[in-house]
Amino acid sequence: MKPVSLDSIESPLVAEEPGGTLPEAAARPEPEPTPAPPPAALPPAEEPAARATSPWRVLWELLHDVSVAVLFCFFLVTFVAQAFRVQGTSMQPLLQDGERIVVNKLLYRFHPIERGDVVVFWYPRDPSVSFIKRVVGLPGDLLELRDGYLYVNGRLLEEPYLNGRPSFRDLSNMAPTEVKPGFYFVLGDHRGSSNDSRNWGEVPEKYIYGKAVVRFWPLAKAGRLH
Repeated sequence: MKPVSLDSIESPLVAEEPGGTLPEAAARPEPEPTPAPPPAALPPAEEPAARATSPWRVLWELLHDVSVAVLFCFFLVTFVAQAFRVQGTSMQPLLQDGERIVVNKLLYRFHPIERGDVVVFWYPRDPSVSFIKRVVGLPGDLLELRDGYLYVNGRLLEEPYLNGRPSFRDLSNMAPTEVKPGFYFVLGDHRGSSNDSRNWGEVPEKYIYGKAVVRFWPLAKAGRLH
């Protein structure tokens, strides 16, 4: 077997060109592919336009506001204060027929009823009707009328709210009467035209629901009541 010289073997991979240089394809490495530029950033999506307010939502908000106002007024009238129109002349000279007053309905939840208070209460014989009178007798007091003058526990009661006008007194007499516990004796300032405790008895405390504190009509006489 004839020996084979390795120098005579032609490389099947690389062929020399005249002058001994490598062909260009073999001498230069294949260029790496240029990376593609990143995609351009898209502008942020615009927020959708605010939806038009639903008519049902508007109606709901209206009903909510009205309900809150009604509840507030109910609370105010029931527990705090209420306006009243005076009917009749039994509280002259302090109050005239047709005048408007404000009654404090919260006061007696924190303070006791006092002699001299002008109070509003349910008429004991018909609780659907409200009366306004002045408290002159407290529970346990002994009251007596002598020729129109009121005596409390044996002493003449000073009544400056009558303004010294004898025309507002009458000449009535009442035997000594003790006010029962939990009750109050009330009289109108105009004794000659008042339907009061002299006629139908004392008022239960639970029927007295407020004190007249302010007159707001007519405007010329607006102010606190005493």
